[in-house]
Amino acid sequence: MGTDYIDLLQLHGYDENVPVEETLLALDDLVAAGKVRYVGTSNFSGWHIMTMVACADQIACVRPVSHQVQYSLLCRDAEHELVAVGADQGVDTIAWSSLAGGKLSGKVRRDCPLPADSRTAKLGGLSHDDARLFDITDALAGIAEQRGKSVAQVAINWLLCRPTVASVVIGARSEQQLLDNLGAEGWALSPDELTRLDAVSAAPVPYPYSHQRMFPELVKPLA
Repeated sequence: MGTDYIDLLQLHGYDENVPVEETLLALDDLVAAGKVRYVGTSNFSGWHIMTMVACADQIACVRPVSHQVQYSLLCRDAEHELVAVGADQGVDTIAWSSLAGGKLSGKVRRDCPLPADSRTAKLGGLSHDDARLFDITDALAGIAEQRGKSVAQVAINWLLCRPTVASVVIGARSEQQLLDNLGAEGWALSPDELTRLDAVSAAPVPYPYSHQRMFPELVKPLA
C-alpha cells in the first residue's frame, strides 16, 4: 500500500486473559515508534471500554479513539451502553453491518421474492423478526422516494446522523454498490424523517435501561 504506518489499529476483541496494562503498553510503543497513529477497539462491552480508557489514563498511555460496533436500523443494541460510554469518554463509534447484511439495501421488501443473489439469501434468508424489518424497509423506501435517494443511502445516512458516529463501514460487492453507498454522505435526513425511522426501528429495551427510562429526568440526552 506504499505506507510504513497504520492510521488506525483496532483491537478486534477484549482479551480477558491478558492484563489490560500490557495491551496498552504494547499499543503505546507502536504509537511512539510512529508505526500506528491511533488505536481503537471493536466488539467490546461497555465495561471493557471503560476499563481500557480508565487504565490508559491511570498509566498515561495511548487512549482508544474509536469503537467499531454492529449498528444499523435493524440492530440498535449499541445505543443502550456503547454509544453512551463513547459519548462520555470521547470514543467515537464506527458502525459495521450498516445495512444489516444487505437486509436494508433495498433488495428485501415486503411481499417480494428474496433475490437469490442477495447477501440475505446467501446468509440463510430472513428471520423471525421479519415484521419489524419490513416496517423499517417500508419507511426507508418512502423516504427514499421523497428524497430521490436509494434505500441504502437513507439507511446509512440515518447512521451518520446518530450521536458519536464518526464513520460507517460499507460492504459493497461492486463498483455500482460502492458509488451508491458513497451517496449517503453530503446530505442529512430531516428531524421528522429521523423521528420516523427511530420510531419504526424501536425495539424492546433490556434492563436496567428499561427501568432508567421510567425516570427521564435522571438521564442526560446524548448530543
